[in-house]
Amino acid sequence: MTKTSSTTTRLMTNWRWWMCVLLFVATTVNYLDRQVLSLTWKDFIAPEFHWTDADYGTITAVFSLVYALCMLFAGRFIDWMGTKKGYLWAIGVWSAGACLHAACGWATMHIEGFESIKAMTSVEAGTSVALAIASTSVWLFLAARCILALGEAGNFPAAIKVTAEYFPKKDRAFATSIFNAGASVGALVAPASIPLLAQYFKDQGVGGGWEMAFIIIGALGFVWMGFWIFMYEKPEKSKHVNAEELAYIHQDDAEEPAVAAAAAAGKPEKIIPFWKCFTYRQTWSFITGKFFTDGVWWFYLFWAPAYFSDQYGYSSSSGMGIALIFTLYAIVTVLSIFGGYLPKLFVDRRGMNPYAGRMLAMLIFAFLPLPALFAQSAGTVSVWWPAIIIGLAGAGHQAWSANLFSTIGDMFPKSAIATITGIGGMAGGVGSFLINKGAGALFTHSEQMGAAFRFMGFDGKEAGYMIIFCICAVAYLVAWAIMKALVPKYKPIVVE
Repeated sequence: MTKTSSTTTRLMTNWRWWMCVLLFVATTVNYLDRQVLSLTWKDFIAPEFHWTDADYGTITAVFSLVYALCMLFAGRFIDWMGTKKGYLWAIGVWSAGACLHAACGWATMHIEGFESIKAMTSVEAGTSVALAIASTSVWLFLAARCILALGEAGNFPAAIKVTAEYFPKKDRAFATSIFNAGASVGALVAPASIPLLAQYFKDQGVGGGWEMAFIIIGALGFVWMGFWIFMYEKPEKSKHVNAEELAYIHQDDAEEPAVAAAAAAGKPEKIIPFWKCFTYRQTWSFITGKFFTDGVWWFYLFWAPAYFSDQYGYSSSSGMGIALIFTLYAIVTVLSIFGGYLPKLFVDRRGMNPYAGRMLAMLIFAFLPLPALFAQSAGTVSVWWPAIIIGLAGAGHQAWSANLFSTIGDMFPKSAIATITGIGGMAGGVGSFLINKGAGALFTHSEQMGAAFRFMGFDGKEAGYMIIFCICAVAYLVAWAIMKALVPKYKPIVVE
C-alpha cells in the first residue's frame, strides 16, 4: 500500500503549481501598476500639478469606487467569458490604462495652454491658475485610473477561479496565499524600483521622470499575456496534467453531488442566477469580510509612502524612504504566506473541515492588526516602529485575505466562484473608497486646523493619522464577528 502511494505521488505531475506561479506574477504586476502613483505623486507629480492631499485622496477614492463597480460585474464576465479569455482581457485593459497615465502631464499642459511642464510647475501655488492645473490633471488621472480599475477588477475573480479549477479545497488557501503574496511582493519591489526609475528618467530630462515609470511597469502586463496564452488550459484539457494529478485536483467532487452528476453526464455545472447570489447568507458573509478589511490594506498601500514623507521627512526616492517601505512589505511577504498554510494544518492534524479551519485561522489573523493602535505613538521613539507595526498589520491582512477568498470555494460551486468573488470585491472597493476619501479629507482638514484638531494626545495631521490607524486596527475583529454570526458553521450551497 505504501509502495503504491509512493509511486502515485512520484508520478503525479505538478502543473497546478505552474498555474499558481502565473497567478503570482499577474498579481505582482497588478500591484506594481497600482503603486506607481502612490510612490510618485508626492515627490514627482504633485509639484507639477499643485495637488493637495485632498486631490490625491479623491483620485484614490474614485479609483476604489470604480474598481468596486467593475468588480460587481467582472466576476460574472469571467464566468461567462471563461478563465483564459477573461483573464487576457483583464490584464490587457489594465496594462493599457497603466501606460495611459504617462500622457496626463502632456495633455494637461496643452489643455491649460502652457508651453512646457516647467512653466506649469513654476505657477504660484494657491492661485486660480494653479487650481485650474490641479483640476484638469486630476480629471485626466481619474480617466486613466478608471481604465486601470476596469481591467484590475478582473484579476482576483479570475485568479480565484483558476485556484478552484486546479486545487482541492484543503490546498486552496495555501495556493491563494502564494499567489496573493504577489500583492506584497509587488508592494515590496515597487519602492525599490519605481522612485529610482522616475528619478533616473527625470535626471535624464525625460519629462518629469514619472511618465516612464508608468510606461515601463505597465508594459509588464503585455509580456505576461504571452505566457498565459501558451500555458493555461483547464486541467481536464491540459496536456501537462496527467491522470494522477487530475484525480488529486478533483478529490472533493464526491462530496459535491451536483458537480459529480454534471461531470458524469458530460454537462457543465448549473449556474446560480446573478441576483439570486444575494439571497444567500454565505454571500453576505463574504461581502462583510471584504467591506470591512479591503480598505485597510488599500489605505496602507496608497498612503504609507506619503505617511513616511509627511510625518518623518523621508521621501519615497530617498534611501531611508525606500528602506522603510521595503522593510514594511518584506514583513508582509514573509509572514503572510504562512497564513494560507495554517488552516491546512488544522484540517490535516486536527481533522477540522476546511471552513472551520479557515475561520479559526482568520480569528487568529484578526488580532495581528491590533498593534496599529500604537503605530503613531511608537513613531516618537523611532520611525522603524511604525514600519514594523504596519508590516505586521499588512501581514495579518494578507493572511486573512487568502483565507477569506478560499471560503468562496468552500461554500459555492465552481461555476459561481468568480461571480461571488466579484460581488465581494465590489464591497471591498466601496470600503476602500470610504477610507481613502475620508483619509484625504481628514488629513487636509487636520493639517489646516493644526493644534486645534486633537485626538488621543496628538494634534494636527498626526491626530488624523491616529484616527485612521484606530479604524484599521479593529476592522478585522468586527468583520470576523459578523461573518461568524451570518455563517456559524460549514454549509455549502447546492444548486438544484
